[in-house]
Amino acid sequence: MSTVLRIVPETFVVRRPHRMIERHVVAYRRQWMIVFSGFFEPLFYLLSMRAGVGDLVGDVRVGGRSVPYDAFVAPALMASSAMNGAIFDSTGNVLHRLKYARIYDAALATPMGPADVAVGEIGWALIRGQVYAIGFLAVMAGLGLTESWWSLMALPVCALIGLTFASIGFLGTTYMRGWSDMDIVNTAMMPLFLFSATFFPISSYGDWGWVVQLSPLYHGVALVRAANAGVWTGSLVVHALVLVVISVVALVLASRRVDRLLRR
Repeated sequence: MSTVLRIVPETFVVRRPHRMIERHVVAYRRQWMIVFSGFFEPLFYLLSMRAGVGDLVGDVRVGGRSVPYDAFVAPALMASSAMNGAIFDSTGNVLHRLKYARIYDAALATPMGPADVAVGEIGWALIRGQVYAIGFLAVMAGLGLTESWWSLMALPVCALIGLTFASIGFLGTTYMRGWSDMDIVNTAMMPLFLFSATFFPISSYGDWGWVVQLSPLYHGVALVRAANAGVWTGSLVVHALVLVVISVVALVLASRRVDRLLRR
């Protein structure tokens, strides 16, 4: 271990992140509704599309074929559900533990390090996002919106989406001064949700399509749609790489921030 520490700074050594996840499992065992709360907003959007909006819009042409509007929107809302689960847990809950409950100070008094805290928190937020995704896929299947067994591949894609947004959320939370800064999170999430090719094909944005492609959620939506349709192209590798790079960079920066905040 000493050799490893000489090569890799202690800030980036991951040894016991599962201990942080175990702590949250115990803490939430009687508060399961809090964990599931963010699942319902995308679900209500989907049901509204199913109930009437989809009939008004009609079919949407994507990739050279026409699909019903609710079938077009459903995979995007599934991706949004995974984003919600990851963001909600990696921002407000992390802020409480960091600034007020001082749970991370206690964690660093044990053999756990800053990277354990960061990876453990991001892992827990990823799990929450994945729970949302599984529930959403079950709803889609019940409504007949899954096109083939390939739709199961949307689950690992949603895990990647959860990892990306949990990493971003955790990093952003380390810069928050208090609860008032949570308004920034809510303000940022709304345009991500609305303008990531969630409700319209990217061709509908015309010359502004490149702005949509700056959204991490857009890349997740493209991957979930491809999985649900069972259509795989080389461009999907680019979408996946974008999410992986964002996740790694945010995780490394988050570990540094936790180390700087808790060891100063």
